[in-house]
Amino acid sequence: MVRAVLVVNPRATATTAAGRDVLAHALASAVKLDVVETDYRGHAMAAARQATIDGVDLVVAHGGDGTVNEVVNGLLGPVNGPSPAGPSTSTPTLGVVPGGSANVFARALGLPRDPVEATHALLRAIEHGRGRRVGLGSADGRWFTFNAGVGWDADVVAGVERKRAKRAGPLLYARTAAACYLRPSGRLPRLTVELPGEPARSGLRMAFISNTDPWTYLGKRPVHLNAGCTFDGGLGLYALSTLRLPTVLRHLRQALSDRGQQHGAQLLRRDDVARVRVVAERPVRLQVDGDLVGDRSTVEFISVPDALTVAI
Repeated sequence: MVRAVLVVNPRATATTAAGRDVLAHALASAVKLDVVETDYRGHAMAAARQATIDGVDLVVAHGGDGTVNEVVNGLLGPVNGPSPAGPSTSTPTLGVVPGGSANVFARALGLPRDPVEATHALLRAIEHGRGRRVGLGSADGRWFTFNAGVGWDADVVAGVERKRAKRAGPLLYARTAAACYLRPSGRLPRLTVELPGEPARSGLRMAFISNTDPWTYLGKRPVHLNAGCTFDGGLGLYALSTLRLPTVLRHLRQALSDRGQQHGAQLLRRDDVARVRVVAERPVRLQVDGDLVGDRSTVEFISVPDALTVAI
């Protein structure tokens, strides 16, 4: 019988005790189940790491993207060396039941947003033994599933984390992004981006690194930065050399368009690269999957194909 661990973040935006119980009951009808409720930062990572050690077959993350990121990092362990490897034969399959406000990774995989519907989809995947191999990214020793970045977006994440007492959602992120733009905490960083086989590009003001597209949503509306980026290819790079208002508004319109095709003289964009190195003239914030990691002067982002199997 399949052995599984359900990792639940009870403080996630859309997670409730009743929903957890329904999910656990449904899963327990199909697998031999243990349930772990997280109560501190890093707990989901530790639970997933222990599940891997114990030879569990499936680890299900029920929470937001932060919970999924911790579980992924627990399943795969630390990123080692310049060319990190994907899963070993002992790495459990990942299951995802959305419980956050954005649920970007789950939505990018095409999973239902509703936890009950997502649970039914997971049970069907377990019954038929279905799984999808997905590529991931690594940034400074940390795995990420959909996005990482330095500069403005990391500043927005920091601003949202300071307001965690409020309900996180698209409106809070939009308001925080506007505040970070209109009232920056300091001088804008100057970044240099290095890509394989290309001259270094200096004087950039922000850099997003995507592992899929779209990696963010405004409610139900997808926001596209690297329309050619998928879980089956390399990383996407989106960097701007200026954050002047006309440039930002032009690229925001492009991001919200149905086609999602980004272009412009101030834009450096690549959709399928193996690695990206970003060097900052002074330490800047780094975020991965919407989780603030800290300040960095140099970050190397690496694409890892077929890094993990997801029940879907």
